[in-house]
Amino acid sequence: MKNIPIVDPIPELDVALQAVIEARKAILSIYGEKYETSIKQDNSPITEADLKSNEIIKRFLSKTEHQILSEEDKDDQSRLSQETIWIVDPLDGTSDFIDKTGEFTVMIALVKNKKPILGVIGWPTENTIFAAQKGKGAFRYSNDEWSEISVTKISELSKCKAVGSRHHLSDKEKMFIEKLGIENFTSIGSSLKVGKISSGEAEAYITTTNKMKEWDSAASYCIISEAGGKMTDMLGNDLTYNNQIVNHQNGILVTNGLIHNKILEEFKKLE
Repeated sequence: MKNIPIVDPIPELDVALQAVIEARKAILSIYGEKYETSIKQDNSPITEADLKSNEIIKRFLSKTEHQILSEEDKDDQSRLSQETIWIVDPLDGTSDFIDKTGEFTVMIALVKNKKPILGVIGWPTENTIFAAQKGKGAFRYSNDEWSEISVTKISELSKCKAVGSRHHLSDKEKMFIEKLGIENFTSIGSSLKVGKISSGEAEAYITTTNKMKEWDSAASYCIISEAGGKMTDMLGNDLTYNNQIVNHQNGILVTNGLIHNKILEEFKKLE
């Protein structure tokens, strides 16, 4: 793979990219075969691919001195005393993996002082990577090339495209998107929703659930921010990371930035 065109990359960027590349190989080798699936305590599915990806990613990230918060490991909360930690979702979109939609990702973020300073998202089936480092821009790797990405400049809600979850879209969210006057809506799996907005292929992603956790958004946060967009909760609060409670309590709103406040204002009227 060609080097990402980021000036003065921090050493962790290369580590995260290598981890995503190797995790992809393992995930795809399992994707086409028969594999074990089980249900976790929170009723979400887990497969052999989640565990194998987690194992590979930890092997790479443990070369650094930073602790790792991963969806697939017990959280002993010793990380809370650390200034800098990794936050990992080894396979985001396990249901899409099982359903063979191809819309699942590998997510790695480096968080410093509660803010993501590095985000890498791999899309295994398309051999695509989204990556960003704080203050250095956002990039996408596809067709063996890196290119800088950015959000759209659309500011009228009626002209916007919204993306939402295939498996978890609630009736409340559907009604709210219609109320906003956004008619162009596409269901898509995993963190690819934020990848689409960061790449200028959509403008908004709205989720009101309190089930999203830090590993579901940390890498995306860095990428959308560096692409010129915005991510907050549905009340307009900025998101922070490496917290004792890892759930985002008030949903998540991701936009191109220009329509962000309009959506927040409309959401306030629902409360």
